[in-house]
Amino acid sequence: MALMQNARMRFLAIIAIDLTMAASSLVFAVSLRVSGALEPAVVQGLWVAAPLFALIAFGVFNTIGIYRRMWRYTSLADIFMVVQGVTLSICVLLIALLVLGRLDWMPRSIPVIHWLLLVVMLGGARVARRMYCEYQRGDHGRPVRSTDSAHRRPSLLVGPWDRVETVLRLLESSADAEFRPVGILDDSGSHIRMKLRGVPILGSTDALEEVVKQMEAKGMRPASLIITESSERLRGPAMLRLVTQAESLGLKVACLPKLAELEHGRVGELDLRYIDMAELLGRPQAVLDSEVVSQAIHGRRVLVTGAGGTIGSELVRQIAPLRPSQLVLIDSSEFNLYSIDLELQENHPDIERKAVLCSIRQRPAVMQAFAEHRPDLVFHAAALKHVPLVEQHPCAGVQTNVLGTRNVADACKDYGVQAMVQVSTDKAVNPVGLMGATKRLGELYCQALDLEGQDDPDAPRFLTVRFGNVIGSSGSLIPLFQRQLRRGSSLTVTHPDIRRYFMTVHESVQLILQSTARALVGGVRRGRIFVLDMGEPIKIMDIARRMIRLAGLEPERDVKIDIVGLRPGEKLYEELFDEGERQLPSVISGIKEAEPIPVPLVTLNDAFDELARASASNDSAKTRALVRRLLESSAPAKPETEAEPQTETETVQFARSRQTRPTGTASHAA
Repeated sequence: MALMQNARMRFLAIIAIDLTMAASSLVFAVSLRVSGALEPAVVQGLWVAAPLFALIAFGVFNTIGIYRRMWRYTSLADIFMVVQGVTLSICVLLIALLVLGRLDWMPRSIPVIHWLLLVVMLGGARVARRMYCEYQRGDHGRPVRSTDSAHRRPSLLVGPWDRVETVLRLLESSADAEFRPVGILDDSGSHIRMKLRGVPILGSTDALEEVVKQMEAKGMRPASLIITESSERLRGPAMLRLVTQAESLGLKVACLPKLAELEHGRVGELDLRYIDMAELLGRPQAVLDSEVVSQAIHGRRVLVTGAGGTIGSELVRQIAPLRPSQLVLIDSSEFNLYSIDLELQENHPDIERKAVLCSIRQRPAVMQAFAEHRPDLVFHAAALKHVPLVEQHPCAGVQTNVLGTRNVADACKDYGVQAMVQVSTDKAVNPVGLMGATKRLGELYCQALDLEGQDDPDAPRFLTVRFGNVIGSSGSLIPLFQRQLRRGSSLTVTHPDIRRYFMTVHESVQLILQSTARALVGGVRRGRIFVLDMGEPIKIMDIARRMIRLAGLEPERDVKIDIVGLRPGEKLYEELFDEGERQLPSVISGIKEAEPIPVPLVTLNDAFDELARASASNDSAKTRALVRRLLESSAPAKPETEAEPQTETETVQFARSRQTRPTGTASHAA
């Protein structure tokens, strides 16, 4: 009862203040307009108009809902409502005085002066009340102690300005907030270098990666991205694009589950929900040991091939903070090499680096790069990976994925590299297409070199890591779906039952670094292949539906999914282990190991020499035949022999004939 009585008293006090300001503002307006003593007619007019205006103002303000607004949360919408109320009240007063015949005494400029005074008085009182409340809470004028904010996650914010402002205000007022705003992203990019509640606007949403790099260079790298929209209010691929890009940059993404209370400024506590790539993966991301990786990289000379690609550039980004003594970047794409070199210069200017523009197909150039820089560790990420293109160009695929890998591996052997890690793919397991077949041959060559040094403890290590599909990599499934969503077109899936293993960019690079680190400290046997535990394969149809829903749309109703048929060299079901490989326990948590049947190094070199001659003469048929023959000779014996494909059409038919059931890890469990 006492609370209700106090609320009633506050309500009456607010009305009394408003009515007093309404009446006095008219008197002040007349005093400002009329110089000297007021004439009797003006005084008499004021005695009638002032109380009349107070009554009119009360009726108008109450009718339009001004008294249902809380002063302590005054916003621009509240001030606009005050402007509406004052305008309407003065208009009603003028009409009333005209009807009563009491308007002759009033100069024509009085209504304008009166309007300005009353808007300032009413609006100013409400703003002052809000500022006082915020000061009492410590929002303004009381700097946050470093000990108060040290535990908070530095965060970027993006969204409509009013909601960004509300979220900032709530973060300021909360002593236990998890987030510390360090910057804002502007959808339009037109407010860069301005500030909102003291937080700088750093760039547009399209410049997220650049903003993160700039902040990292200043020692203020953000850890989170807060989208001040709820998932149900986001439409189109905006949310998905931000999530995947933020994930690749190592940022956690949070959004607001509900906006109803936030929009009315009545939220006392900020309730943010993290968005995780597990929503696409259907599993939590793998977390590996970072300490052992740091010890392996620090102070060593590191060389990365394919340094400008998705995996190569992420490798460079994660290696650079670990303080290698030198980073050598090799790539055949001038623009990609320039981009990653510039990024390294901006974010890690103190690290010695060298950008080498050459293809791994160029054996003399590769050997020269190794001779000049003498790397300790080599990460071999250069490859041709697009299945249909390699299927159409078998000679190019062999020259890069087979002969290029041999060039890099031989250089590692000749120039005393401690360890080389080759990036492979699950398509190398029981391959039906040229891309997978060429990657399989690269695996066999690295395995043969690794086994060659098993009696020499100082011999270099040659490791292979197998990837599933990397979410967000160039030309992969997720960017394709994103592009189709942006265009508003249907999503295309090759087969309703097609399944793939998925991993994030962060997971893929961690797998590479972790395998290298463990091999250097010992405990990893030679001739083994490392595979991340990616759970069960995921149906592409499920991924498509999840992406559509993450974009705030409904599958089939808002976005159609079209089945377009298997592509040349494509399988329905990918596998992680070959039929002839033994699955073995790993010393690395979250990683599986396999031991393939080795092929003698001399056999591989002789076959590779033949492949070099066939591919150099651009003899596609002979190149296909040689690849097929080499794989058949290295494969375990089968009860029946199937004819391998030699053309693109045969490849698709062969894939369909072999892919009649899922053959993932469960089929080959040890």
